[in-house]
Amino acid sequence: MASFTLPWTALPPPEVVGGAVTVGNFDGVHRGHRALVAAANHWAARVGGPAVAVTFDPSPLHVLNPAAAKPPLSTHAARVHDLLAGGAAHVVTLQTDAALLSLSPEAFFEDVVVGLFGARAVVEGYNFRFGRGRSGDVALLRGLCTRAGIAFEEVPPLVVDGTAVSSSRVRAALSDGDVVEAADLLGRAYRISGTVVTGARRGRTIGFPTANLGHVQTLLPKEGVYAVRAVVGGVTHPAAANVGPNLTFGDDARKIEIHLIDFTGDLYGQEMTVEFAARLRDTKPFAGVAELVAQLEKDVAAARQILSIK
Repeated sequence: MASFTLPWTALPPPEVVGGAVTVGNFDGVHRGHRALVAAANHWAARVGGPAVAVTFDPSPLHVLNPAAAKPPLSTHAARVHDLLAGGAAHVVTLQTDAALLSLSPEAFFEDVVVGLFGARAVVEGYNFRFGRGRSGDVALLRGLCTRAGIAFEEVPPLVVDGTAVSSSRVRAALSDGDVVEAADLLGRAYRISGTVVTGARRGRTIGFPTANLGHVQTLLPKEGVYAVRAVVGGVTHPAAANVGPNLTFGDDARKIEIHLIDFTGDLYGQEMTVEFAARLRDTKPFAGVAELVAQLEKDVAAARQILSIK
């Protein structure tokens, strides 16, 4: 398995040519996306080539209308990792530019799907759109594949609790703070990554030192306190996280503060990934430090129970 990033006008390496291709943004790489990869694997075996997931960086919306672009559900690196973990033989990232986005659906099919990848099978979801202005749909793609003698499969929606899984649905769950539903849709815990930066260092003075996470590029769940798992240097630590301002001390800046349970050590400058397990409560101001500490003790006890720590 390998990943490649290249201009859309460049010839890809031969190992990604002549197989089954699925194209998309794959934001979050949720269960519906993995169904596409599974179908691509099925067709790859039939046509005797690789299963290739083709994605874009930056996202088309970041090129066309940056002001309207929302924080993604996953970084580009995490997206590639999850596509490979989901079964793609290779992931190819096309560097997005205005010229690529100006291609008509027919030109995108001829220049990219056929011209670059020599696809012998194409797999897409029921709501796939492609080409300039997202003007191409699955019906058009099916026709183009038929005329070119390329196999095509339209993958139906993956339905959970009566509604199709989608990146928008994951976003809605996170906006509600429902990280359990988000995990059900993703097929894994929702996670964010960043670098531990210097904070106010109040936590250590009251017995609850925290790692302040900065440089997070992805969507944050609703403000609140969560039971989480923090991964640093390949080691997973049980933790509790506060997403939002520290109201007790009059701070109104939105922060991500992680208390690693039963951990001592210096984490400043290190990369950390935080996996959300459950939401414990809303953020709120407390009358003083003693009341805050009492609540933090309850939060850590609840996180211990959820994360099954003795």
